[in-house]
Amino acid sequence: MRSFDKILFATDFSESSDHAFEYALTLAKQFDSQLTILHVINEPVDLRGFYVPHISFENLEKEIEEGAEKMMGKFCESRLSGFANYQCSIVTGVPWEEILKRAESDHSSCIVMGTQGRSGIDHLLFGSTAERVVRKALCPVVTVRLA
Repeated sequence: MRSFDKILFATDFSESSDHAFEYALTLAKQFDSQLTILHVINEPVDLRGFYVPHISFENLEKEIEEGAEKMMGKFCESRLSGFANYQCSIVTGVPWEEILKRAESDHSSCIVMGTQGRSGIDHLLFGSTAERVVRKALCPVVTVRLA
C-alpha cells in the first residue's frame, strides 16, 4: 500500500468539513503525514460597476480575508492540540481549481474533504466542488459526507 506522506485537507468551515477533518487527522496521525489545511475564499464577484452603498470593494475583500484568517486560527487551535506536523493556507480563487493546484504543487498523496451532498437543481446550478476534485485529481480523494 502507498504511503500518505502529504495529506491535503480542504475546508469551507462547514459542519461537513468539520466532520471530514476527523478523517484527515486520523490519516495524518496513522501515516505520520504532513497535513496541509487549505481554505479557498471564493473569488468575489466584481461589484465595481454597481452601486453598493457604504461598502467599498477593497474593504469587503479585506474583511473576508480577515474573517477567514480568524476562522482558520480558531479551527486549528481547537482541533490540533498534540499534532504539530501541519500547515495552514488561505487562498482566493475557484475552490476546486485551487484545491487541485495545491495538491499538485505540494505533491499531495491524498486529498480529504467534506461533501454537502447537494442534489437536483442545487447540484445542477452550483455544481459540486468535491465532484470536480474527484474527477480531476491526480491523487486519491477521500470525500466524507455528513451523516
